[in-house]
Amino acid sequence: MSKIRQILPLSTEASDQEIIDGVSRGDSRAINKIYKSYFPSVAHMIINNNGSEDEAKDIFQEAVMVLYDKITQQKFELSSKLGTFLYAVCRRLWLKQLTRKGNTANTSDISDFEDILHVEEDIEKHDEIESRFEQMNIALSELGEPCQTLLKDFYIANMSMQDIRDKFGYTNTDNAKTQKYKCLQRLKKIFFNSTLEK
Repeated sequence: MSKIRQILPLSTEASDQEIIDGVSRGDSRAINKIYKSYFPSVAHMIINNNGSEDEAKDIFQEAVMVLYDKITQQKFELSSKLGTFLYAVCRRLWLKQLTRKGNTANTSDISDFEDILHVEEDIEKHDEIESRFEQMNIALSELGEPCQTLLKDFYIANMSMQDIRDKFGYTNTDNAKTQKYKCLQRLKKIFFNSTLEK
């Protein structure tokens, strides 16, 4: 039994690194996995932007060759998800082809096309921000009282330090500020520790 059966068993999900390792060995299962997972979204993008299915196949094949060359000719490290990398390569290749067409895609078309393609990058950024907010909420819940309420009062409810002083019974605003600082440091520690664990 070949090694790739252990890496890409039938329909189970494989990590980006496992797929890259398969490509580096020239295993057809890894290539098939790439086509099955990422071609549909690329085809949809190209067909909806002045292209045909055959053109989408050509562009995607060229992008896969770019990926293969990078993997086999140098130490390749992904700075994004594999799907995002392939999508970005296909975008650049298709934009070049649109500019060569000339009579079928004017400057306005390309500008609109760029806007559509940036959506994928925006989704990536949005997901990252959402993940950060989720981690911060978890860290805040682990902070405990009175720090949790104090920080919410100051940063979310926009209460003044004078109001916080009165609410929590501190002798003066300086003591309230000192406590806020200590709470914030504790929150940062919990947050960054949880980030490192991921």
